[in-house]
Amino acid sequence: MGEYSTNNMNEQMIFGIHPVLEAMESGKSIDKVFLKKGMEGDAGRHLMDRLRFYKVPFQFVPIEKLNRLTGKNHQGVVAMISPVEFASLESLIQSIYEDGETPLFVALDGVTDIRNFGAIARSADCLGAHGIIIPFKGSAAVSADAVKTSAGALMRLPVCKVPNLHESLKFLVDSGLRVVGFSEKAKDDLHVANLSGPMVILMGSEEDGISPELRPLISEMLKIPMRGKTASLNVSVSAGIALYEVWRQRNIEV
Repeated sequence: MGEYSTNNMNEQMIFGIHPVLEAMESGKSIDKVFLKKGMEGDAGRHLMDRLRFYKVPFQFVPIEKLNRLTGKNHQGVVAMISPVEFASLESLIQSIYEDGETPLFVALDGVTDIRNFGAIARSADCLGAHGIIIPFKGSAAVSADAVKTSAGALMRLPVCKVPNLHESLKFLVDSGLRVVGFSEKAKDDLHVANLSGPMVILMGSEEDGISPELRPLISEMLKIPMRGKTASLNVSVSAGIALYEVWRQRNIEV
């Protein structure tokens, strides 16, 4: 029998080695697994092998953190079950092309705030994006709180959680998409760019921007022109403006 704990909006937490193994084998979407630092033994090694096989992100944490998450016998393992079923990027891009549509994705590099993530998902869903791409590590949790912040958009918009954002973006470039990055330091304004073709809107974190290793994949770096004294926009606001400009260009009357 699996061990489950449920809080708001049916977000679930599973604890114990065998319950987590059962969850993976049954196809549940696991957002993240916390393992006790120094975990040893055959059962622990087998669990880590299966986590790698299913490409489930995990991290080692002090046992005190696991004890705070649940007071029950967690055996050094706590898994957070996502309320969202993650999508395959490869299958998704294929279906978009088969439907004769022009692909539009939003990729998030280092966006860890749940409210920003939810707000971006809401804008992406409203403005015709086909999906959001996030990496296993360094991204906001796809949790019940994120779903709530997105006004339910995360239950409708495909979310692709990928092991390596660089490799996924390269796959999309090879599939005919342009990667368009956004930074307040860019030279070209958003509204003068051609945003009508297949593309990925790449947004970095507010603190560090887009990671250096991703920049060679970017075909165009754009900025949102501003007149006020504030140096930059919130990342979710920037994403919403960028998505609207894409929508406007794709739907403008000619």
